[in-house]
Amino acid sequence: MNDRKTVLILTDESAPVISLAKEISEALGESIVNLKTAENFTGTDLLPAQIFFIGCEKPGPPSFGYIEKLLTHINLAGRICGIFCAGDKAAAGYLSELLKDCEAAVSTAPQTGKISLWAKSLVN
Repeated sequence: MNDRKTVLILTDESAPVISLAKEISEALGESIVNLKTAENFTGTDLLPAQIFFIGCEKPGPPSFGYIEKLLTHINLAGRICGIFCAGDKAAAGYLSELLKDCEAAVSTAPQTGKISLWAKSLVN
């Protein structure tokens, strides 16, 4: 697990998602964790990651414009992506749809509790 680099992509201005991201980060204490907001994300942040997490509060946040374009033009087959949401349940569907073209193996966080156990299970 020590050799994994995890990129965590967040919406900016979404306190509930940032809180979940910090919980995931803390659960992955033995991993190298890189927390990024969508506004500060570049495609090169994703290159070293064997596993990544992406979260948003509502479908289609404006700060995801670059991410939406990138994920339609990159092949991430063989990589695991954990999606997590806070608030609007439609956000999980949005993220799943967003990730379908990149062919990453998608796992959705449980709706209540156990997010840290879920995150650990994806990394192990």
